[in-house]
Amino acid sequence: METSSSVARSKLYPDAASALAGIVRDGMLLAVGGFGLCGIPEALLAALKESGVRGLTIASNNAGVDNWGIGLLLATRQVRKMIASYVGENAEFERQFLCGELEVEFCPQGTLAERMRAGGAGIPGFYTRTGVGTVVAEGKEHKEFDGQTYILERGLVADLALVKAWKADTAGNLIYRRTARNFNPAAATSGRMTVAEAEIIVQPGELDPDQIHTPGIFVHRLVHNPNPEKRIEQVTIRDGNPSEAH
Repeated sequence: METSSSVARSKLYPDAASALAGIVRDGMLLAVGGFGLCGIPEALLAALKESGVRGLTIASNNAGVDNWGIGLLLATRQVRKMIASYVGENAEFERQFLCGELEVEFCPQGTLAERMRAGGAGIPGFYTRTGVGTVVAEGKEHKEFDGQTYILERGLVADLALVKAWKADTAGNLIYRRTARNFNPAAATSGRMTVAEAEIIVQPGELDPDQIHTPGIFVHRLVHNPNPEKRIEQVTIRDGNPSEAH
C-alpha cells in the first residue's frame, strides 16, 4: 500500500539530470525563475544543456550571462526564442539577436511577472497601461477604462517551469530567500510541469506553513543542490576613504 510519505519521497530525484529525464523535449516553452544570477536554477539549467534539447523558447527575467545560467544554452544554440525584460549582460545573446539567429520578445518586467502569475492562476489575459504607445503595444488589443488606454497581455503557461528554492521539504513545498523570491513563485505556478532545486531539503512537517511561498501541489519533481555556485552578475566596488571610516 502506498503511503502519503512514500508519495512525498517520490518527488525527490538523485540529481538534476534524472529530474529532467523523460519530460524535456525539443520546442518546449520554459518558464525559468531567477533575477540576474540570483535564484537561478543553475543545476537544472546545466542538466538541460546536457540533455541536448533544442528549439527552446524560454521566458525569464533575463538571459543570464555568457556561459552561465541561460547563457549556457545560448552558447550551444539550444534556444530559439527568449521572452525577457532585461538582457544587457550577455554578449552572445546580443550577437545572436543582431545577426537574426535568435528571436526575442521584450516584455516589461512587471508585465512578465504578471503574465506568469496569471497563467498559473488560470487567467488567460489582463489589461495593463504599461507599454501603451510603444512597440510593446503593437498588434495587441487596446481598450479604454475610465478614460485611460490599456493593452491586453496574455497569461503565460509554460510546458515546464524550472525554479530555485532556498529550502524545501520532500513534498515539494518551497521557501525562497530574499531576491530569489522575485520571479520564482510566479514561474513555479505557471508550469504544467514544475521542477525545483533546493539548497536545503527537510522532511514534511518541518517547514512552518506560514513561511511556505510555493505549495508542494505545484511542484512535481525536486532535486537537492546543497552547494550551489553563487556567481555575481556584475561586481561593483568603490575606493574606500579612511577619513570616512567610523
